[in-house]
Amino acid sequence: MDYFAVIDTETNWNNEVMSIGVVIAEKDTFKKVDDLYFIFDPEYKIGGMFSMVLPVKGRAPKDLLFTRKIAMEKFKEYGVKDLFAYNGAFDKNLLNELASYRWFDIMKIAAYRQYNDKIPASIECCKTGKMKRNYGVEPMMQLLSGNCRYTEVHN
Repeated sequence: MDYFAVIDTETNWNNEVMSIGVVIAEKDTFKKVDDLYFIFDPEYKIGGMFSMVLPVKGRAPKDLLFTRKIAMEKFKEYGVKDLFAYNGAFDKNLLNELASYRWFDIMKIAAYRQYNDKIPASIECCKTGKMKRNYGVEPMMQLLSGNCRYTEVHN
């Protein structure tokens, strides 16, 4: 069976990865196989913009806390080679261990009028077709789902 993964990283104030969330699914059926969440120690201790969403009141739970090396080894056990990420270039640049994987940037589809028929004509776009603003995960999910109360959890 072939799998793909959707991955999201959160960084600390030193622009180091402090956590990774991953969903692994079957390529043919899109059926979820597993989800993984790693908090990197010691990187999470530095703090960052989204530290408040890490489940670490004082100390991270042992089942989520890993060194970066061990977390990457655990992820690689799944044999995934295709990675999807919103603003994938950002995540790829931070995860050298996964540089040989095939990366696909979800934002390049979501934020461009020619690929996303859900973008209303009233939204201002650049000549390239890319939305000029509000194309982050949260506003894009609000647009696609029609749920203006959707909030990104960053983990």
